[in-house]
Amino acid sequence: MVVGDFPIETDTLVLGAGPGGYVAAIRAAQLGQKVTIVEKSNLGGVCLNVGCIPSKALIAAGHRYETALHSESMGITAENVKVDFSKVQDWKASVVNKLTSGVEGLLKGNKVEIVRGEGYFVDANTIRVMDENSAQTYTFKNAIIATGSRPIELPTFKYSNRVINSTGALNLPEIPKKLVIIGGGVIGVELGTAYANFGTEVTILEGSDELFAGAFEKQMSSIVARNLKKKGADIVTNALAKGVVENDNGVVVTYEAKGEEKTVEADYVLVTVGRHPNTDEMGLDQVGVDMSDRGVINIDAQCRTNIPNIFAIGDIVAGPQLAHKASYEGKIAAEVIAGHNAQIDYLGIPAVVFSDPELASVGYTEKQAKDEGIEVVGSKFPFAANGRALALDSAEGFLKLVTRKEDGLVIGAQIAGPSASDMIAELGLAIEAGMTAEDLAMTIHAHPTLGEITMEAAEVAIGSPIHIIK
Repeated sequence: MVVGDFPIETDTLVLGAGPGGYVAAIRAAQLGQKVTIVEKSNLGGVCLNVGCIPSKALIAAGHRYETALHSESMGITAENVKVDFSKVQDWKASVVNKLTSGVEGLLKGNKVEIVRGEGYFVDANTIRVMDENSAQTYTFKNAIIATGSRPIELPTFKYSNRVINSTGALNLPEIPKKLVIIGGGVIGVELGTAYANFGTEVTILEGSDELFAGAFEKQMSSIVARNLKKKGADIVTNALAKGVVENDNGVVVTYEAKGEEKTVEADYVLVTVGRHPNTDEMGLDQVGVDMSDRGVINIDAQCRTNIPNIFAIGDIVAGPQLAHKASYEGKIAAEVIAGHNAQIDYLGIPAVVFSDPELASVGYTEKQAKDEGIEVVGSKFPFAANGRALALDSAEGFLKLVTRKEDGLVIGAQIAGPSASDMIAELGLAIEAGMTAEDLAMTIHAHPTLGEITMEAAEVAIGSPIHIIK
């Protein structure tokens, strides 16, 4: 029995302290709310602890190793290049720790109360927070649910020491000699690239006929597939993973492709077939929050659920499961609670893959625009015609600008090439600001930079390219 559980009042209660939740909490506090944030695990959520940040650290380390081994074209060779993987893991952990401690400092600096435990809704204005030793009731005027997602577990690939999800792949004690990855989406490709750069023999089993299952243009995914194969990876498309047998030394994975049943041996099998929203076991049915059969919470354009004072953001609502989407929605929800007339607009939200080369997309693709009846022009400029890309010995790829035919308005862009993840921000701004191709073409870009490629593609769009023949 809990003694003395008197309800604690707060204005806004945020459930989950990932990139959606902690941003929502800080913004709500800035707007004058008394805010309480509840987190059962580590501050920063999946992204900071076992997702975006540690995976990019591992990818960066893999690139360093690969560069040390393969810079002969620049006249640089190295002998006895070694990897101390335990130190790689320590370094990765130090990056994570800096950021998670930074989140705690930001929350406290904005006077957000941090509560550790698991929240369960009692009614539309009450939540009960429990940990191993105690329970406390909180009452709130508004709540923002930001509980994120977890990896989907396949019935025939139950997680174990050798059958792992993305969290397990980020925390392996050694570099595996062989790794099978089920799912050639963003997570599978990113982790596959990281380990392939460390010398792992990677096999990717993808159920569709191309990597990323059509999320990016085929020409973009083809470049990534080609480079993975150069690293020794085997990519099997239209593959059905059927089962796994574990032994003392690893796993044997059975799959079907082209009508034949085959097997492949590995040290580990990594399952990356998607993520499930964390909306179960928190009392949402008790409150009557409207959800889909998959547990995705339905919201309106202001991130509000069917319960007027309860909002939802991030992986638990419809749309791509992206950390920056969650943060954006968190700000919208906080501003709506504060009485601002804010609403979500996803057109300017970019998607990025830290593959080799990087992929990035924002706004419409040519096909998406045409499917909606918009007449557009697709204007491409290759990295191979850019001085900075050549000097980096990384000149593969292109930037495509999608502009409306009638007035040159920028409505989309796709990039495959080095630093695509950084370059896409300028294109997102162009879309948000209602800029035209001429605006981009007339913006002076520093030379020599990769950013010039945006200007060059815009010059193609207005019919006056300088550095390629029209």
